[in-house]
Amino acid sequence: MKVTVIGLGPGGGPDLTGRARAALAACDLIVGYTAYIDLVKGDFPEKEMLSTGMRREVDRCRAAVEAALTGKDVAVVCSGDAGVYGMAGLIYEVAQDYDPIEIEVIPGITAACGGAAVLGAPLTHDFAVISLSDLLTPWEKIEGRLAAAARADFVICLYNPASKSRPDYLRRACDILLREKDPDTVCGYVRNIGRPGEEGVMCPLSRLRDAQVDMFTTVFIGNSQTKWLGGRMVTPRGYLQRGE
Repeated sequence: MKVTVIGLGPGGGPDLTGRARAALAACDLIVGYTAYIDLVKGDFPEKEMLSTGMRREVDRCRAAVEAALTGKDVAVVCSGDAGVYGMAGLIYEVAQDYDPIEIEVIPGITAACGGAAVLGAPLTHDFAVISLSDLLTPWEKIEGRLAAAARADFVICLYNPASKSRPDYLRRACDILLREKDPDTVCGYVRNIGRPGEEGVMCPLSRLRDAQVDMFTTVFIGNSQTKWLGGRMVTPRGYLQRGE
């Protein structure tokens, strides 16, 4: 009786780790959001699959735990890393309502790491990851986190920067950041990380506020040391600046 929560990486396929692939091969049932099931069903066509649509996270986790209690080894799949805006925490929460089962979390490549590699090396120094989705977090709290990260001069990585119901949230976030950061701060964003149509764009903060982004886009805002190097977005760690 086991539930394994697996991060598929930003696009599945080549970004799937060896541990994740082995766990998927060993399980009896794969449970996940429809789009994430689509990332793995081609590689594991023989597996039993259970998928649900958006905003059915609790239902998915309950179904996974209940299937495990029947004796199945169940894999719950998430995009990116299961512990970064993924299902790992919810599985632990939901499992408290049932008889004890074994739970294992297998890490994956989160969008921050996958997108950073497309742009260059923007996360080489301290950084903060903030989701702009206010579905589960009040916008006022998100505003406070953005302002605090800007004042602390973190590189900032933004998840869920916009959606059909939140078309202006990146613009609003940039306006908050511009109170603390230079308009020429080096920024970038990557769409469809690890998937067909992957695209990376770099621009100053002043132009980022007007960028066309969606839920499949991850945004990177540099700190005061981030620069363009060889056409890439790079945040120095400080080794050369330290001297020999």
